[in-house]
Amino acid sequence: SRSLVITSGEKSFELAQGEKVTLPCTFEISDEDQGSLDIEWVLIPADNQKDEQIIIMYDVDRIYDHYYPALNGRIQFTKSDPRSGDGSLDILNLKAADTGTYQCRVKKAPGVQSQKIKLTVLVKPARTKCSIEGSQEIGKDITLKCTSQEGSALLSYDWRRVSGTQGLPATSMLNKNAGELVLKNASKDYSGTYHCVASNRVGTDECSVELNVTPPINTAGIIAGAIIGTLLGLSVLAFLVFCCCKKHREKKYEKEVHHDIREDVPPPKSRSSTARSYIGSNRSSLGSMSPSNMEGYTKTPYSQVPSEDFESRPGQNPTFAPSKVAAPNLSRMGAVPVMIPAQSKDGSIV
Repeated sequence: SRSLVITSGEKSFELAQGEKVTLPCTFEISDEDQGSLDIEWVLIPADNQKDEQIIIMYDVDRIYDHYYPALNGRIQFTKSDPRSGDGSLDILNLKAADTGTYQCRVKKAPGVQSQKIKLTVLVKPARTKCSIEGSQEIGKDITLKCTSQEGSALLSYDWRRVSGTQGLPATSMLNKNAGELVLKNASKDYSGTYHCVASNRVGTDECSVELNVTPPINTAGIIAGAIIGTLLGLSVLAFLVFCCCKKHREKKYEKEVHHDIREDVPPPKSRSSTARSYIGSNRSSLGSMSPSNMEGYTKTPYSQVPSEDFESRPGQNPTFAPSKVAAPNLSRMGAVPVMIPAQSKDGSIV
């Protein structure tokens, strides 16, 4: 077993995601090693309770690389013929999940040797964003924040000012692990462009933010304006509601008056029937008058008494029979119709 020796010396690697790594496994054999050459690469899990996984193997002049699906298409022996004494392994397009402990085992009877190599795949900082927290007013405390959406642990953040005096304000406080830059009691001179660099052992990423420190806002005026605007809005709304209610009441009243029919009030009499009734009553009263009580009446010719208009149908003859003549409106004229007495043959008054 002492005849076969692994000569590669590196025991650990630290690379970035997406890169390529070559895990070395070179060896030397002696004349005593007469058996067939067998080279295995296995992945040792972090949990000791789990079994080792073969990822690639060379046996009897053949290569087998289908044992570990997560590395299919990304692994290969560095030399196409490992019998030359080089059983190194190439892993392409590294991923964070490839982090682990790999072991190279070389067998050539009676010699057997192995070597462990630790691989750490780190993710570079990426998608780093800068932001401002707090009011950008004079006298306020302002916090600049820097955060990477991607990146392996042990990230470090560094802030610097790239405009103006090129240096951080005297009152600033930097936390490199959290990526925060606190500016105490900010002044107008603090305005400018600030740059953040996020970094770890395999890469960096950057972002910038523009800070503009302004005088305090007149909050009292804003509040007063908001209150006045609210009151005006409520007044307009109340006026509109009042107008709508008033218009609704007027429409409702007109509708009730228009459709109100009183059943206890008889229909009005026509002018012709009223006139005939009046004339008939006067005739009956005059028929009982004697020559003595007729002297107090003023004799007014019928031709001078105004008459009411007669209701007639269209196309009818305007000439009416004597019995259809309407009585004059005596109440309006202030005159009383008088019948002229006539003397019969026997001397009586008719």
